[in-house]
Amino acid sequence: MEYLDMSREQLLAEQSTLKAQYDSYCGEGLNLNMARGKPCAAQEQLSLGILDALPSSADLSNEGNVDLLNYGCLEGLKEAREFYADILGISADKIFVCGNSSLTLMFDYVMQCYAKGVSEEAEPWCKQGDIKFLCPAPGYDRHFGILEFLGIEMITVPMTETGPDMDVVEELAKDPLVKGMFCVPKYSNPTGVTYSDETVRRIAAMETAPDFRVIWDNAYCIHDITEPGDELLEFLGACEEAGHPERGIEVASTSKVSLPGGGISVLAANEPNYSWIRKRLQKQTVGPDKLNQLRHIRYFKDKAGVLAHMKKQAEIIKPHFDVVLDAFEADLKPAGVARWTNPNGGYFISLDVLDGCAQRTWELCKNAGVTLTDCGATFPYGKDPKDSNIRIAPTYPTLEDLAKATEVLICSVKLACLEKLLAE
Repeated sequence: MEYLDMSREQLLAEQSTLKAQYDSYCGEGLNLNMARGKPCAAQEQLSLGILDALPSSADLSNEGNVDLLNYGCLEGLKEAREFYADILGISADKIFVCGNSSLTLMFDYVMQCYAKGVSEEAEPWCKQGDIKFLCPAPGYDRHFGILEFLGIEMITVPMTETGPDMDVVEELAKDPLVKGMFCVPKYSNPTGVTYSDETVRRIAAMETAPDFRVIWDNAYCIHDITEPGDELLEFLGACEEAGHPERGIEVASTSKVSLPGGGISVLAANEPNYSWIRKRLQKQTVGPDKLNQLRHIRYFKDKAGVLAHMKKQAEIIKPHFDVVLDAFEADLKPAGVARWTNPNGGYFISLDVLDGCAQRTWELCKNAGVTLTDCGATFPYGKDPKDSNIRIAPTYPTLEDLAKATEVLICSVKLACLEKLLAE
């Protein structure tokens, strides 16, 4: 019987049973973590071969005969740009291949627009008054962190099953002080939603200020865990077709493909953004780590090679998702107090409990030795207006630890919801 259909006496009896179970968990001295979307040890081991991809210091040949040991090659190696172009479905002449972090690229781009403007002629955002960004939520806390650091006002936009609510986005974007929007368009963090073709086209075509920019964080572009995975319409091309080639910049990285701290990142843009970004990079760096780029190309070889690697990654990751989702279906669904996503890829499961119960669930888990992402992290300013969303990161723990952590989480959700229902 679902909790909402139970009598008070039945709710009290259920609470008593669960409290005994919860006290047992608290006595186990658990120290389990489901907070961050980190690759697990098996994923790291799968990619260790990349360290041996350059077996000899004499074997540094590359297209164009670039001196890999010296400065230069601002845009990245030709073969690295072509490698990413094939993955993203865009032209290599739109691509910079950079260091290990796409987050750094996003922070840097927003900072430069804030301080210097989106183009040589544009007024810096910081001189235009109280500017704003649209923030699809539940969303990625590190995006929100960039905006909060710069003091840019964040406006929450609700997510739907096809991406951000475009009726809301299109209306808000008409405000000339709204300067941009962060998007994780494929397997969105944390909902796992992939934007529909219509959503992509509407973002590309909508009415905005001339210096409005979309940060297209395509972090999970090849992170499928089911076959077939989701398909995403190519955004930079959609912007060109809509007559707004300057609308977006796209980033991605191999941080969850090869080694998390030793990958390569990419920044892609149409003209005139590309030339303006290049001019800035000339003042910022004398070139990327070309040895690491060549190491990746030698190891993966091409798109087919990296996709084969990602199938092996999926074989490791999918059982982690299954542990959580199967437990939710068997033990949480009957209570009728929560709903969750079942994504085809990415790194997260988004769990929504009864309004007002997420923080209490988090506290109960913490007291029992299970660490979750902070409640509110998936919303601007860390404030979930309904106190209902919890981001679950299943990849990092061992399957055994994950199963135990999920047991504690389910028990905590039920207890938190019972407390709310009994208080009413």
